[in-house]
Amino acid sequence: MSEVQSGQAEMKKYQSYELKVDPDQDDKAIEIKLLSFKRPHMRAFHCSWFCFFIAFFIWFAIAPLLPEVKETLGLTKQQIWTSNICSVFGTIFLRFVNGPLCDKYGARIPMSIILSFASIPCALTGLVNGATSLAVLRFFIGFGGSTFVMCQFWTSRMFTKEVVGTANALVGGWGNLGGGVTQIVMGSVLFPLFKTGMSAEQAWRTVCIVPAVVGLATGITILKISDDAPKGNYDEMKKNGTMAEVSAAGSFRTGAANINTWLLFVQYACCFGVELTMNNAAASYFKSTFELTTEVSAAIASLFGWMNLFARGVGGFVSDKANARMGMRGRLWWQTICLVLEGCMVFIFANTKSLGLAIFIMVIFSSFVQAAEGSSYGIVPYVNPPVTGSIAGIVGAGGNTGAVCFGLGFRQLETKQAFLLMASCIVASGVLSLFVNIKGHAGLISGEDSEEAIAAWKKMGGSMAAPTTLAVPEPDVETAKEVEKTTSADQFNEFMEVVKS
Repeated sequence: MSEVQSGQAEMKKYQSYELKVDPDQDDKAIEIKLLSFKRPHMRAFHCSWFCFFIAFFIWFAIAPLLPEVKETLGLTKQQIWTSNICSVFGTIFLRFVNGPLCDKYGARIPMSIILSFASIPCALTGLVNGATSLAVLRFFIGFGGSTFVMCQFWTSRMFTKEVVGTANALVGGWGNLGGGVTQIVMGSVLFPLFKTGMSAEQAWRTVCIVPAVVGLATGITILKISDDAPKGNYDEMKKNGTMAEVSAAGSFRTGAANINTWLLFVQYACCFGVELTMNNAAASYFKSTFELTTEVSAAIASLFGWMNLFARGVGGFVSDKANARMGMRGRLWWQTICLVLEGCMVFIFANTKSLGLAIFIMVIFSSFVQAAEGSSYGIVPYVNPPVTGSIAGIVGAGGNTGAVCFGLGFRQLETKQAFLLMASCIVASGVLSLFVNIKGHAGLISGEDSEEAIAAWKKMGGSMAAPTTLAVPEPDVETAKEVEKTTSADQFNEFMEVVKS
C-alpha cells in the first residue's frame, strides 16, 4: 500500500464504510455481511460471484442440449467431445494472463470485457452447421471461464486476510454453482419451453440467446455499479497516488519457477478439471446409459453442480481447521484424503448400473471434487506469499488443462474406460502431496514447521477465518521493482531478508 505524505489527508472514494475495515490493510473489510449490497466491499462481493455464475451460464449453456445438436447435425461422439475440449481449452491461456491484467486494471474491467465478449458467440449458437463451426464457437465461448481469476482477485482486494478465505470460498463456490443451474435451466426449463412453439432443432438454435443477453447486460452493468478496491477504481487511485503501477512479469517468473506450483497445478487439474468434464459429459452420459430424455438427464446432471452450494466452502473450512491443529501437514493430509476419495467415487460411479445408486454416488463424488478445490486454494497462499497472484493463476489454469486431457480420454475411449482412466489419475494426484515441500512448513510425512509457522497457525486457530484461497499482496513500488529484478531463487531470498530486516 502506498504511503500518504505526513500531514496530508489521503484521497479515496469513500470516507466511511458500512463494514468494519482495517486501515493497515488498505481499508479492506474485516467482516462479511451477506445480506448487504453496499459499496464498495459487499457490492464487489456480490458482483464477483454473480459474474462468475453468469460466465458458467454462458460457458455451458449448450452442454445439456448436445444430444439434440448431435442428432440434428449428425455428429459423432468424437466430434462432440472435440467441441467439449475446445470449450475448456479456450480459457487456459487467459487464466495465465488474467492475473497480470488484474494487477494493472483491477478485476472489474477485465471481468466486464470478457463476460461481454463471451456473450457474442453464445448468441450465435443457432448458426452452427457442423462439427467445425461448433468447435470454433465453443472455443470462444470458453473465454468466459477465465473470469475465475477476476472472481478471486476482486474479493481479495476487498477483504482482509482474516476473512478473505471465507469470502473467496463463497464467491468461488456460488459462481461454480452456475454449472449445475445451467443444466437444469437450459435443459429442463428453457428448452422445453421454447419447444412448445417450435421444433426441437429451432428450440436449441434459439434458446442460447437468453444466457447471451443476460451475460452482456451483466458485463455492462458492473462497470457502473461497483468498484475495483475499497478506496476506489484503479485509474483514480493511480492519479491520486494511493496506488502504484506494478509489473507482474517478475512475479509470474518467480511463481512458475516453484515446483510446488506445478504439483498443485496437477492436483487442481484432478478436481476442477473433473468438474468441467462432468459439466460437459453428465447429461449425455445419463441419457445414453439409462435411456432418459434430454430434460430428465439435464435435471440429474445439474445435481453435480449444485454441490457447490456448500462443498467447496466445506473443503476450505476443514483445511483451515486441520491447519489450526497440525499446520501445513494438516492441510496436505486433507487435500490427499479429498483427492483419493474423489478417485474412489469415480471408480464406483463408472461401475454402477442402477440409476438411483448412480445419482447417489455422483452426489458424493461431486462433494469431494468441490472439497478438493477449496482445499487446493487453502495451500496456494503459502507457496510463496509475495507472488500468490501469479501462483493462483497458474494453478487455476491447471483445472482447464485437466479438463482438456480428460476430454481427450472421453473422445478416444469408451465412456467406462474414460471414467476409469480419470479415476486412476485422480488417485495418483493425491500421492503428489508427498512431494509438496513449502519453505518453513512441514510436509505430508516429513519435515518440521518453523517456529514462525507454528506461532502463526496456532494464532490462526483462534481467529475468525484463515485465508483459504487467493490473497493478493498489496501493490507497492519498492516490492514491485525488486520482484521485477528477481531472476533466481537466491536473489529472491536475499530480497525477502531485506524486507524482513
